Amino acid sequence: MSAYRDGDTVVVLLPAKMTKADERHWVAEMLRRLERSEARRSAPRRASDADLMLRATQLSTLYLQGRAVPSSVRWVPPMRTRWGSATPAEGTIRLSERLRDTPAWVVDYVLVHELAHLIEPGHTPRFWELVGSYPRTERAIGFLHGLSVAAGLGITGTDGEADTDDEA
Repeated sequence: MSAYRDGDTVVVLLPAKMTKADERHWVAEMLRRLERSEARRSAPRRASDADLMLRATQLSTLYLQGRAVPSSVRWVPPMRTRWGSATPAEGTIRLSERLRDTPAWVVDYVLVHELAHLIEPGHTPRFWELVGSYPRTERAIGFLHGLSVAAGLGITGTDGEADTDDEA
């Protein structure tokens, strides 16, 4: 079974001996898979630094009332102990290229986390209140923790940073 686009038409290939009920089920399933695949390919995690900056601005508006205004947002080579970092004094945000293959909602979480540091530099209760405005915060933290453990990265803090590293 497979599905692909041919111009404006979606082509779904199925075995000829399927029942009509199975056909309906598998056409819907293959369409869902195709849409998910297309969404992954167009997600901001594969985008340029300029696209990351645009996404950070959108997330700041959606979840932080536009209060976090980064001067730059960019991908950087994989970091050893964290998924992202921010320098509040300069307004800069850096995301580890390790995030490029994660779901877009995980990249969004890391962006919101780093944007919150531009407002509140430390991991204070106020900081976590800001980060918590992103609806998938807990899910993204769990995803990043699982990814770190599975890949043996040692990024184990609850906020996606190494437990021994207190910096943003």
